[in-house]
Amino acid sequence: MTCFYYKDFLVNFINMKTLTFDIPEDVDESEVRLSVAYVLFDKGSMSSGEAAQFAGVSKRWFLENAARYGTSIFGESEEDLRSAD
Repeated sequence: MTCFYYKDFLVNFINMKTLTFDIPEDVDESEVRLSVAYVLFDKGSMSSGEAAQFAGVSKRWFLENAARYGTSIFGESEEDLRSAD
């Protein structure tokens, strides 16, 4: 089990790998976390609640801002939406 503290709460994930990498000083760590969380949510690797917790935001905030990160909360791909016409 992987555990870490983020913004004063404990985050627990079962069956997770640890990845460590360096980012430039001018890159905001929270933006990287959000980007990764949206990718994992979009792929179906994490639920919206898990991804929000990973990113350190509320589930509501995560879902309300998904479009800013190019993620649909409805599960349809861009191709699915285009073929619906």
